Amino acid sequence: MTVSGSRESPSISVERALAVLEAVALRADGLSNSEISHRLKIPKSSASYILRALERGGYLRRGREDGRYHIGLAVVSLSHRALAGLDVREMSVPVLRQLVEACGLTAHLAIRDHGRAVYIEKVEAPGFVKMDTWLGRRMDLHSTGVGKALLAYLPQAEVEEILENRIFSKHTPETITTLSKFLRELARVRELGYAVDDEENSIGVRCVAAPVFNSEGHVETSLGVTGIVSQLDRTALPRVSELVKSAARKLSHQLGYVAPRKSTAV
Repeated sequence: MTVSGSRESPSISVERALAVLEAVALRADGLSNSEISHRLKIPKSSASYILRALERGGYLRRGREDGRYHIGLAVVSLSHRALAGLDVREMSVPVLRQLVEACGLTAHLAIRDHGRAVYIEKVEAPGFVKMDTWLGRRMDLHSTGVGKALLAYLPQAEVEEILENRIFSKHTPETITTLSKFLRELARVRELGYAVDDEENSIGVRCVAAPVFNSEGHVETSLGVTGIVSQLDRTALPRVSELVKSAARKLSHQLGYVAPRKSTAV
């Protein structure tokens, strides 16, 4: 991508352009030039060049009234093309629908991509309560149920490598912000077979997720359900977690996964 008038090296311009896209994608109400400059710690003039280039390409659109930038249709088109190539996404839809029918909560399928959890499928729950989530949404691994489920069964060294250059952003007072505590959380996920985001990513929102394994025994994706805390309270957690684990096992089986047999004492 060439940013006319910028003195930055091409690699820095590209990195900053990608960072701008990610930052805008995380805000449903968009971001202004000054907000982007402040959040990404780049000069306002450089932000302006990048924003104009992305707007010309259709990757961003600018609101006429408030001047705030939003994700453009070019990004949506690219994301749909990428998602179309994922077989597991198509396979997951019936499983997610059954899960939604069973628990009445919105269900998601997520993958790990460049140190983030990304939603690749979603089945909305009926009713008036709607989750502010969308396909292609990129989220921190440490603060989400699907993110924890994606990491929990990796070797510790690999987890540390993935998180090495990631800041444990504190989204709410409940967010885990240290590696040592997060590693203990992943051990708990392995023990229970499911992960919980207990208002760690958004206040008032709780999520339960479980890993989906492929034929080689590796975590392919994770699936989970999301609802407000009154929908997914402490009394509902045991039932919902079993439903989520059952859905994850079903999809894992469809991917060719065979669970190891438990050893029995002789």
